[in-house]
Order: sequence, then structure tokens, then C-alpha cells
Amino acid sequence: MADPKGFLTTGKQLAERRPVAERVQDWQEVYVERSLLPIITKQAGRCMDCGIPFCHSGCPLGNIIPEWNDLAWREDWTAAIERLHATNNFPEFTGRLCPAPCESACVLGINQDPVTIKNVEVTIIDKAWEAGAVTPQIPDRLSGKTVAVIGSGPSGLAAAQQLTRAGHTVVVYERADRIGGLLRYGIPEFKMEKRHINRRIEQMRAEGTRFRTGVEVGVDVTAQSLRDRFDAIVVAAGATTARDLPVPGRELDGIHQAMEYLPLANKVQEGDYVDAPITARDKHVIVIGGGDTGADCLGTAHRQGAKSVTQLEIMPQPGEDRPAHQPWPTMPMVYKVTSAHEEGGERLYKVSTTHFTGDDEGRVKELHLVEVEFKDGKFEPVAGTERAIPAELVLLAMGFTGTDQQNGLVEQLGVELDPRGNVARDSKYATTVDGVFVAGDAGRGQSLIVWAIAEGRSAASAVDRYLTGAVDSSLPAPIRPTDRPLAV
Repeated sequence: MADPKGFLTTGKQLAERRPVAERVQDWQEVYVERSLLPIITKQAGRCMDCGIPFCHSGCPLGNIIPEWNDLAWREDWTAAIERLHATNNFPEFTGRLCPAPCESACVLGINQDPVTIKNVEVTIIDKAWEAGAVTPQIPDRLSGKTVAVIGSGPSGLAAAQQLTRAGHTVVVYERADRIGGLLRYGIPEFKMEKRHINRRIEQMRAEGTRFRTGVEVGVDVTAQSLRDRFDAIVVAAGATTARDLPVPGRELDGIHQAMEYLPLANKVQEGDYVDAPITARDKHVIVIGGGDTGADCLGTAHRQGAKSVTQLEIMPQPGEDRPAHQPWPTMPMVYKVTSAHEEGGERLYKVSTTHFTGDDEGRVKELHLVEVEFKDGKFEPVAGTERAIPAELVLLAMGFTGTDQQNGLVEQLGVELDPRGNVARDSKYATTVDGVFVAGDAGRGQSLIVWAIAEGRSAASAVDRYLTGAVDSSLPAPIRPTDRPLAV
């Protein structure tokens, strides 16, 4: 145990964010540099090292949280990063992007504020990078087996790194021009600067992983050619088919999917554009969808100089306290104020878009909405609540419905889909085609980054056993795709 009285004497303290007026003028991460370090040891000391650490059940990765909390409290950063890396390939990603279901499952959270696990995690890995403690782990020998990983998001990268370290020759195929998947082009710079991805890619290159960008499997190369060249294939292509909004006026210019808008803003930061081809500058912006992607659009629009930003959500506004039907240690649906929400904008709940109207040039001008109530299993409009709001840029951030089937990948591989449109798989991450495995959102559906990394690691273990014919693998034993922690 860290500080035996820490949970009694120390209150919860989060990392300090930079002033709103300052941070909306740039694209750097919102937190004050090194702000965690003066407070992190005390926060880690709040961990009670419970007899049954429910934070483990809340984390799909199975992070050994009490152990590295104790090591962080003792400022033994070398041992702390070893414990953290034992279960998580990329804690600098999860420490910045994960919604922290582990904190919802923290035993201290039953009647107090939970331990700030996420802040401890990101501090451990940041200090490890600063100290040069994150080095390539080159395999002692090569197996002679080859693996193609399709997709370079967190799931694909985790699978690739694990398989490379097991001695297999791994090639990662990415259809975008840079490695990272949604980490690269879906996450705004102010949430995670892309230097974190770049240095991990350099580590993986040094370990032996090979990367092929600008190659779309199913279009630029056939799936059959990969099956001929490689001993196994891991499909980690994500769930990139966005949910649309089929209402009158959807065809008007100025209405875009979030994943049409966000990548262009990131490409500006990469130096590909001077100004984003789709920009919120001097426009009334509407974001449809109240989740994390909607918040990403909100923060991006602020930095581009939007005239106003309004975020619409069809569900009622959540309460600030845990609902009775979502008891500890489940992850509750509560009202969240992200850094983007702190920066401005209006949030409207219990509203549904009925149609759009445009100007004479075919550009969207207004969004028409109505308030709704949930009755008899569906949302019903409330009479007399119809109104229109200015809308010069509309961003659809309503989630994703399954893996992309337009590029021929699924058809060429011959894999079957489940009823939800995801690639079907068994308890060993194997698809219906021998030697083809699936991990992450492509098989699970849209989910959390921790699930993506956990499934990438687990699928790698299954692939290693398939390639070697061994009962056990040197890689961590996989979780089953049907496993679900208490907090998610």
C-alpha cells in the first residue's frame, strides 16, 4: 500500500488546464506542462491497495493499477513504467484519451472521489520518455513466420508490436498517408499531440515492424495477394462506416461527417495545408452528437474561429451523480464537461433534427429541430417546439455502424459478418477464414481505446499460438472477445 492514510488526508486534485483564452489560440495540449508532477505522488498515495482491486475489472487491459500507484507514490518511476508496460503498450495514448472506466470502478469511489488513475498513468509514461527509459525491445530470434496487419490504429499497432517482439516479421498496411489511424486523424492535436505517435512508431521500426502507408488493402493490393504472401493476417481496420442523418436537405453543401472535418484540421498541423478545406471560421457551427467525437469537433471549431457552436443531443441531459440503475462499479452515464466544453458553445438536449434549409447557392443556412420525448420505445416529437437555428457548417458526429465494406476488403477476404455488421470471430479472434484474425472495432464495433489495445494484444497472442502450434504463447493470454469488465 502507498500512503496508509492517503485516502483520508488527501483530496482529489486533477491536472491543471491552461486558461481558455490562451489555449484556443493554439493547438497544443490543454494541460499545463508538467503540471502533474508536483501533485502526482500525493494522488497516487490515495490508492488503498484494496483486497479486491475492482479497478482491474474496470480496465480491459487488466492494468496492475495498485502496484504502479504505490511505485509512483514512492517515486520509483523505473519500476512503475515496467509495471505499466507489462499490460499496456501505449499508456501515453490511454492516459490522454481513455474515459477511465477504471476510476468508475475504484473502491474509493463508492463514497468519495476515486483515485485519479489516468493522471498517474500519463505521468509515469511521460517521465519514462523524458528519462530515456522507453527503448526498443528487439526479439532474440526470428521465427520465420510473417504477419500482415491491416490498419494502424491502436489495435493494429498493439498487435503488430506484440507479434514483432515474439519474433515474427510483421508488416502494417495503412491506407492513409501516415501511421496512426484515428489516433492520427480523428483525435485533435489539443487532446494528444502527434509527437506521441511518432516516437512510438520509431520504437516499433527499431524493433523490426515494417509499415506501408498509402496502401488500401482491397484496392491497391488484393486481399488474396496478402494471403499468398503472409502466414497470418490481422484485420484491425476499425469501424469507420459513419452513421448518417437521412433528413430533407442533407445534400446541401456545408453538411459533413465529423471524420471528413477532423482529419483536415489535423493535416493543417502536419503541414499539408495552410488552411483546412473545411473550416468553421466565422460560421455558425452545429455539431450533431453529444459524445467524444462531438466534443472534438467543438474544440476544433473554437480554434478555427467559429462565430458560434451548438451541440445537439437527442438524449436527456445526464445528471451529475451516478444514476441508481448504474451502481458502482459500472461506468455511469453522468454529465461531462470536457476541455472543449469549457471553451464555450451551447449544448441542447432532447432535440432531433427534422430538416435543413439552404440559400440560393445550395449551401446550408438553417437547421430545423424539434424537442422530443422517449415514449413506448421511441423518440416522439413534442408539439409546438419546432424551431430553426442558424447553421453554416453542420458536423455529424453520431457514431459508427460497422467496418468499411466499400473497398472490397471484406468481400476479398471472404470473412463473414455478424448481425451488427462487424467481422465475425470466435473466442480466439479467428474469423471464418483460416489464418485471418480480427481485433478492435472491426470485430467489436465502435468502442474505447483501451478495448482496442487490449484486443490487439490478445489477438497477437492467438496469432502467435496459431503460427507456432504451441498450446501456450510467450505473449499474454488473450481475453475472449465476449469478455466485458464490470465498468463498461
